[in-house]
Amino acid sequence: MTDQQHTSTNWTDDNLMSLQSHILAEERHHPSATGDFSWILSGISLATKTIASKVRRARIEDVIGEAAGGPFGESDGINVQGEQQLKLDIIANEVIKACLGSRANIASLVSEEDEEPTILRSRKEGGRYAVFFDPLDGSSNIDVSVGVGTIFGIVRLPTIPGVRGTDAILHEDAQMAAAGYVLYGSSTVMVLTTGNGVDMFVLDQSIGAFVLVKRKLRVPASRKIYSINEAYASRFSEGVGRYLDWAHANNYSSRYIGSMVSDVHRTLLKGGVFIYPQTHDRPEGKLRLLYEAMPMAMLMEQAGGCAVTGTGRILDVTPNALHQRVPVILGSSEEVAHVQRCIDV
Repeated sequence: MTDQQHTSTNWTDDNLMSLQSHILAEERHHPSATGDFSWILSGISLATKTIASKVRRARIEDVIGEAAGGPFGESDGINVQGEQQLKLDIIANEVIKACLGSRANIASLVSEEDEEPTILRSRKEGGRYAVFFDPLDGSSNIDVSVGVGTIFGIVRLPTIPGVRGTDAILHEDAQMAAAGYVLYGSSTVMVLTTGNGVDMFVLDQSIGAFVLVKRKLRVPASRKIYSINEAYASRFSEGVGRYLDWAHANNYSSRYIGSMVSDVHRTLLKGGVFIYPQTHDRPEGKLRLLYEAMPMAMLMEQAGGCAVTGTGRILDVTPNALHQRVPVILGSSEEVAHVQRCIDV
């Protein structure tokens, strides 16, 4: 390579690059690419920029606190999980569905806030993907200005004749094609993988676009930090209890925000382990497989970390229900191994 070519390559690598430009550049490495990800991600980008604006202005526009009902009075304010919805939960859910509903390659949308998937179109009509999402993770923290976020996964649906709707979404041949989250904090950050490593973007408010700030993020292999809600320690299994005793004895630090996106973001950048285990009263776990555990697991594995349930790899779990719950242990590979060793005793 000549000096001129080398300089040109470095200039290209360091040049300002938007999310859309980055996805288009990635697609050039895949001759069979159809532009599907660019089209879907443009919708997610628009939705999350809109949600970011709503989060910043939540108190000004009086959209904090519990929802008495849906935007048209059709709900009692309790979602399918049996959890009290907040005003911004409903707004974020509607924004995402509005921004993705017109994308012709999306067959269905699966949201934490909806009991059933929103079926948009059949395979014959062009629907090849399902998008799973938690519209506003950690929304109960909005009124105290703690970071919250949106989690999403893009799933390539199977092409098996006669398999459609929920059956296609839950089919063992459905494949995670991309995953990410957007953190609404001191800045609005998108972390994304399409199966070729993990990249980080920050929303530049001055130009209204997500711009690439870090390529190929790698989670540190170890860091003496654990993230778990120890208020529930009396409800944890003996294995998790053994891990906490071991961590205390080995001078680990505890860091827990209470917003999954915030806790996982810190773990991804700084290292450590995030643990949301099953409890005696929730033996199946609390976090949802499709739109919380699976997207975060894909991100963590693509960054060189690990993501397990305590009995196996999260991404090996075949879902049997839209709102299925699982225990979650993810983060630095060595730290996840320490937790697993204590569980396996």
